[in-house]
Amino acid sequence: MTGLLSLSDHDMTSQRGFLCSYNAADVTLPSDLAAPEEAARDLPRTLLTGRIRRHLSDLPVLDLKTFCAEASDAQLRTAMVRYSFMVQAYVWGEAEAPASLPSPLAVPMWALAKRLGQQPLLPYSAYVLDNWDRLDRSGPISLDNIWMIQNFLAGQDEAWFVLVHVAIEARAGAMLAEIPRVLEAVKNGDAAAVEASLALINQGWDDVNAIFDRMPERCDPYVYFHRVRPYIHGWKDNPALGDGLIYEGVAETGGKPQAFRGQTGSQSTIVPSMDALLGVGHAADPLRTFLDELHIYRPPAHRTFVDKVRALSNLRAFVQASGNANLREIYNTNIRSLARFRTRHLEYAASYINKQGKDSAGNDTDIGTGGTPFMKYLKKHRDEAEQHLL
Repeated sequence: MTGLLSLSDHDMTSQRGFLCSYNAADVTLPSDLAAPEEAARDLPRTLLTGRIRRHLSDLPVLDLKTFCAEASDAQLRTAMVRYSFMVQAYVWGEAEAPASLPSPLAVPMWALAKRLGQQPLLPYSAYVLDNWDRLDRSGPISLDNIWMIQNFLAGQDEAWFVLVHVAIEARAGAMLAEIPRVLEAVKNGDAAAVEASLALINQGWDDVNAIFDRMPERCDPYVYFHRVRPYIHGWKDNPALGDGLIYEGVAETGGKPQAFRGQTGSQSTIVPSMDALLGVGHAADPLRTFLDELHIYRPPAHRTFVDKVRALSNLRAFVQASGNANLREIYNTNIRSLARFRTRHLEYAASYINKQGKDSAGNDTDIGTGGTPFMKYLKKHRDEAEQHLL
């Protein structure tokens, strides 16, 4: 896209942003993965039995060495979707959390995660980015034209929660496509071009925030807390799992419990990319450590995009030095839009989680799916964004 930064190098497009570039519903897996694929598709039925572990423990222990070496990227990511949903269902699908993950799930999950450069549980990428398709392939990636492929219990609330995120990611593509243009314009000292790109980014924020505002339409807070959220927790800093989970049959763990953070919208790469562009930093404290740690849960190509933007961007200093009132104002408008997004996230965290009653093991109203005291975390980062107004 420019001499400084190319979207294509980071598995991104202006039309889809960080969403998968392939039609996920069309991806076929080899026949030896038929049993786990069917088991994953059956989760909405088998989870209701209350004995999901019996169903999943009977799966074959597959050696995915050849598959991981020869499969396409789309096949690898599709297998990751299927297995990571089953892993979460096994851990959180019954009243008490287990001490270990059986080898039919642990061994393939570990191999897939290692091949993809991710962690061996459900990441945001498998939950959202690679888990959707369009009803009309010629139509837009919008809430009236997308559906969720892999489910836990299924139903309107679960699908809407995921699809709102899909629609946001799609709309963010055009915003993200402006980042290389901003970097190039700053390098060339072209204040007019910087201002024009920031105006387009802010239009994107208006649309993203409008999509986010639609979450309550079809995702009820009570249903979310009790029937959607329980399955997306991780096993780091989760009292229900203590030191973590033993991955049976995975030799490199030495039989020791492994602790990984759960799926969370904070694993989306949109906001970190915008933070990096706008020069929004966060104070060094335990919550900053958590933010940094979340970075490894993103797909590697997405991580490097954020890293490069942060290394290349001196937008904030350029705006400060320009003496251009219009440029300063559009920069500040983007900061306010970013803060508005974080404010809405905070409001949803309060209504969808913090105000709900206590539920099953691991589903705490004070701890986020990533394992943090999320209300403090979200307030802090919202306030820090606003502190960057010029």
